Amino acid sequence: MGANSGGGSRLVIYTDGAARGNPGPAGAGAILRDASSGEVVAEIARSLGIRTNNYAEWTAVELALAEAMRLGARQVDLRMDSELVARQISGRYRVKHPDLKPIHARVMGMLARLDGYTVGHVPRELNKEADHLSNVAIDDPPD
Repeated sequence: MGANSGGGSRLVIYTDGAARGNPGPAGAGAILRDASSGEVVAEIARSLGIRTNNYAEWTAVELALAEAMRLGARQVDLRMDSELVARQISGRYRVKHPDLKPIHARVMGMLARLDGYTVGHVPRELNKEADHLSNVAIDDPPD
């Protein structure tokens, strides 16, 4: 057994946010997988009310990281089809919108508590599960 075995210490996280209209009814979706086995350890589908697409994208990352930390992850590989959010997390672009700055600060704070993380942009075709969950959150919000 290697250093990363057991305990879900490294997770691959796919996130997506959706808004129908911008702003419009919005949802956040994420799927968390054990990095070594590929097993799904958590799914998130959260209705966000009337929000922008960027707010939904950022909220999906925040919710997924909070769940990863609850599960005891020490390292995460974030994957998303929002190139903007990926570049904002990696520091290549600044977050300027006042509604997004607090979420950005919380996300960066969570990432700083981990042993390590990667962030990457993936094509939409490789992010279908998270995209589906973000749309489920809009179509079928919990009572």
